[in-house]
Amino acid sequence: MASKPKIKMSVQNRAKQFMPFAALAGYEDALAAKEKIIVPKIELSEDMALELDRKMQLLEKGKMVSVTYYKNGEYLKQTGLIAKINTTCRILQVVSTKIPFDDILDIVL
Repeated sequence: MASKPKIKMSVQNRAKQFMPFAALAGYEDALAAKEKIIVPKIELSEDMALELDRKMQLLEKGKMVSVTYYKNGEYLKQTGLIAKINTTCRILQVVSTKIPFDDILDIVL
């Protein structure tokens, strides 16, 4: 009896054999969420509020900005072009991120 010749496995298929396997899907994300340090929201002083208001008056659609804002217990920074300014809903949209006016800590023009 003649044995069949072995078909060589592709490099990609061989590499798949050694890829890490996560037995508990989402476990790493859950651990990371537990480790997150929650910070309280900073209440703006009168001077800070006036300065922020002055900067808000200078905002225009298409202008490049960096916005520091509060979300889910942490401060984030979004840099990009202003896509929308909705004064009725009080939302500033930088690229695709919608930021409520009340959550904005600082704006760098």
